[in-house]
Amino acid sequence: MPTIECDETKARERLEAAGVTVEAGNTDHEEWRASYGGGTVVAYDGKVVVQGGDTAQLEGLLREHGGRVHAYFDGASRGNPGPAAVGWVLVTDDGIVADGGERIGTATNNQAEYRALLRVLEVARDHGFDEIRLRGDSELIVKQVRGEWNTNDPELREHRVDARERLLPFDEWSIEHVPREINARADELANEALDDA
Repeated sequence: MPTIECDETKARERLEAAGVTVEAGNTDHEEWRASYGGGTVVAYDGKVVVQGGDTAQLEGLLREHGGRVHAYFDGASRGNPGPAAVGWVLVTDDGIVADGGERIGTATNNQAEYRALLRVLEVARDHGFDEIRLRGDSELIVKQVRGEWNTNDPELREHRVDARERLLPFDEWSIEHVPREINARADELANEALDDA
């Protein structure tokens, strides 16, 4: 459960400005509460607590916008194609902002890697970051997104176009290949999602 130390009145104003309905709290200690995008936020004196299955959109509305994030992504497929999942981690100078893993059905390894990239880009935008430094352990995906390698597979080509479109709103971005050890947390989250099936 992420806790955001903030002025709860300003947090409420940001939510209302985004069209989120804010309701009275359920207890004497709760200032107010609101639900949005798969998550719920509860305000207390001097802080808000975000809970639920998908809190990225709420966190993005509540935090100050902007800044740079390092985004790690990884896809996993057992069978190639076979059951597949994605894992991702967002990190700033303050530590891990958000991470997650989820099953995506049946996919090849490369399809899963692209889906992981697309998911981490979506979460980073929901959090309001304007600079992103992407890191993944698939050299193929990194070089295709950079435009260094062509994509003959129609589905991968579509994913590459989608990724480039999702990068447009960022003021600055980069993508680099890193060894699997550097990407261990994203890899772990993708495999945990597969194991939880």
